[in-house]
Amino acid sequence: MATREVTSSGRIKNAVPVAAAERSTRPLAVVTTLFFMWGFLTCLNDILIPHLKSIFDLSYARVMLVQFAFFSAYFLFSIPWSKIVNSIGYKTTMVVGLLTMACGAFLFLPAASAVSYPLFLTALLVLAAGITGLQVSANPYVDLLGKPETASSRLDLTQAFNSLGTTIAPKIGGFLILSAAPLAVAQLQGLTPEALHLYRVQQASSVRMPYTVIGVALLLLAVLIGLSRLPKIETGTNLSGQMRRDSIWKHRNLLLGALGIFAYVGAEVSIGSFLVNYLGLPEIANFSPKTAAGYVSFYWGGAMVGRFLGAPLLARVKPGYLLAICAVLAGALVTGSMALNGHVAMWTILTVGLFNSIMFPTIFSLGEAELGSLSGSGSGLLNMAIVGGAIIPVIQGAIADTVGLHRAFVLPVVCYLYILFYALKGSKPNSERYATL
Repeated sequence: MATREVTSSGRIKNAVPVAAAERSTRPLAVVTTLFFMWGFLTCLNDILIPHLKSIFDLSYARVMLVQFAFFSAYFLFSIPWSKIVNSIGYKTTMVVGLLTMACGAFLFLPAASAVSYPLFLTALLVLAAGITGLQVSANPYVDLLGKPETASSRLDLTQAFNSLGTTIAPKIGGFLILSAAPLAVAQLQGLTPEALHLYRVQQASSVRMPYTVIGVALLLLAVLIGLSRLPKIETGTNLSGQMRRDSIWKHRNLLLGALGIFAYVGAEVSIGSFLVNYLGLPEIANFSPKTAAGYVSFYWGGAMVGRFLGAPLLARVKPGYLLAICAVLAGALVTGSMALNGHVAMWTILTVGLFNSIMFPTIFSLGEAELGSLSGSGSGLLNMAIVGGAIIPVIQGAIADTVGLHRAFVLPVVCYLYILFYALKGSKPNSERYATL
């Protein structure tokens, strides 16, 4: 592993390697397990949404409170977590984040017993609060665990395993959570209050076993990380020679990058959240929820394949150029799906995942460029922007309730247009400032 030192301008640069390059492989592999786990849990929301929609007979806008509760945690807790990282370090923050996630997973048990939608939302908020801690600590840790010029490639590789989790989750979640066919709205309205309550209890109970196993797995993973000998990387408050006059608010690429993360996560999550219902539309595929859940894996699987392919590409192609190409293709595919019907529209929307693949790690690395000792604070701001996954799906849900789900995908198209702007213009660091500081 190569260490990093701080220059007089406050930037972190590689120092003389102090150990063999393979020394960084093991800690990278250990931290990658975290990316897999939070990807798996995030994508389970795509299965919870149609499940809770049928249990509580919710509108599209109301059921998107699932994503609102989950992704609002990034806005609420990213800055506090960044302060925790600066206080206790990256590794300990990862352990605390995992323990918080376990608490959230175990909260699904009383939520299912009480058949309480607000309690489900609370469990999701706590779970996502823990994931936020992992994001704030693990993303910059991977970014700093090697040469700066290969940061995008390295982060893309770990995100590929995040996508492996998102690919597996719909299959497992569909099998365990959506195994029983839900009653139609007309059938629900014909039930007595007592029968309706029993139906909801029976349907809600399907989440108990999966989230119990998840909670135990998170506890074991916390022990694994705690016992692992990860290289210590100094945080911003421990670095000497940092720029006293510098501020994250002076870095244009970071601020516009935060909006890019907002747009990307909002678009990706919004598309994934509606896929089960979208593929169930008569004019698209007319699938049952369980069948549609299996096809959601193609969307997230495309992101996984794209990230494995993107890792070597990002080491050879300018990240901004590759990001621009992916934004254009993703926007074109969503537009095509809105204009088409049947299985052509289905496969067009599922293919979007392939071009979503490199967006998060690329925007994140471009946003973190030249932050130096401000990397921890910059990571906190970028992770706050993941709140796009809370806001964009709710807005799309309101659009779907008004004009129909098929046409509501216009919102992700707008998001991809902004990402195109960021790739070509907004990601340029104002590095000329360093010459005068």
